[in-house]
Amino acid sequence: MTDPKAADIFKSILQVGKIPDSAGPAPSLKDADQNKANESSASSGDADNQGGILTAAAIPTQEGPEGIRYDFNIGLRVQVPEGKWRVRFFDLDTETVFFDGEGSKCTFGSRKKHYLRAKIEVFRDGVLIFSHIYDATDRPVAILMPGGTIGDSIAWFTYAARFKKQHGCKLVVVLADQMKELLEPAYPDITLILRKDYLLKNDEYYATYHLGLFFEDEDNSWQPADFRMVGLHRTAGYILGVSPEEERPQLVISGQRPIEEPYVVIATQASSQCKYWNNPEGWHDVIEFLKRSGYRVVCIDKDMVWGQGLHWNQIPNGCEDQTGARPLSERANWLKHAEFFVGLSSGLSWLAWAAGTPVVMISGFTHPTNEFETPYRVFNTHVCNSCWHDIRHPFEHSNFLFCPRHKDTPRQFECTRHISSGHVIAAIEEAISHICIEADVTART
Repeated sequence: MTDPKAADIFKSILQVGKIPDSAGPAPSLKDADQNKANESSASSGDADNQGGILTAAAIPTQEGPEGIRYDFNIGLRVQVPEGKWRVRFFDLDTETVFFDGEGSKCTFGSRKKHYLRAKIEVFRDGVLIFSHIYDATDRPVAILMPGGTIGDSIAWFTYAARFKKQHGCKLVVVLADQMKELLEPAYPDITLILRKDYLLKNDEYYATYHLGLFFEDEDNSWQPADFRMVGLHRTAGYILGVSPEEERPQLVISGQRPIEEPYVVIATQASSQCKYWNNPEGWHDVIEFLKRSGYRVVCIDKDMVWGQGLHWNQIPNGCEDQTGARPLSERANWLKHAEFFVGLSSGLSWLAWAAGTPVVMISGFTHPTNEFETPYRVFNTHVCNSCWHDIRHPFEHSNFLFCPRHKDTPRQFECTRHISSGHVIAAIEEAISHICIEADVTART
């Protein structure tokens, strides 16, 4: 997910109209962009696991006539030399002129940074000198994903692949190392690189798009539809101008079944307390039920204990501990061979979905429209819920105890505290029933 400081970055880089060229000789593209990337980086840590905005090349990458340069890297950009120039940006689908301005020796940049089927027109002294309609066929295009997240990258990757298919471009997807290792074997026709590698060659791309969760994008500059309205995964479809219909990403999972007996995988940890199942007896009851039903219960969280300050969460007693900093491919293998998965609105639920494993998802701070479709979604409408979607209270990633409506009251985290064990077990029983029916049909055929 987008870093908490990203909102400040978005405000600083949203721009419309002309951007004057600086006086004097321009620095090298790599040096200039690396410096700007450092300024716009929103989180600490290495370049491949931080959020924030990566910048485009210092000057537009495509050459036009009469010294004109242009591209579609994080918005439409047109650079003109000295003279009386007029630049117009036209949305071909809506038949809207969304920018029309004049200038000399400057770069014009659009406010809109998401995909548009757009037309650029450049006039000098009232005469049309250059016109270009967006066409990414056989051209290099970069799609940038935030580093360090599992769920976001899994949720969005199929939309990047759909963009490649729709436009016939030479697609490069920028993402974290662990996601590169997970997705690369299934997508040999897409180049996957790390964020630091993008900065070394960002002067090569015809177009660049940032995928992210833009909390304060009131002008819809980065996203044409607010992600809180359309859903975590579908927002990528809107940003890239492709169908928002959900689709699992492809995974190559070649490992052997890890244990012979039937087993269920669980994941109980999350990045924020509001994502946890805060019923203190919930996991105990579920694990006892699963064991009575003949399943081994395996926990594949990264951390056995996780929290902040005085608030810490430990994986529940009674499960088999397979926690640790292990490759995602290993976790995917556990998931592929599991009967089903029980988890939260977190990255491992998205990984289970990608692996084709039935998912029982427990969440209250997100509405079911936020995640992928599962018939086993557990959600209580009789208590406070869905604050993730409330634009009055933007999510605070740095606030581990985020509960904007009922902080420090007896109702804090009631969205999942009041999800009962019986409610979750009923969803599990439904999943087991469906699995048994499918197994019976398979046996008969």
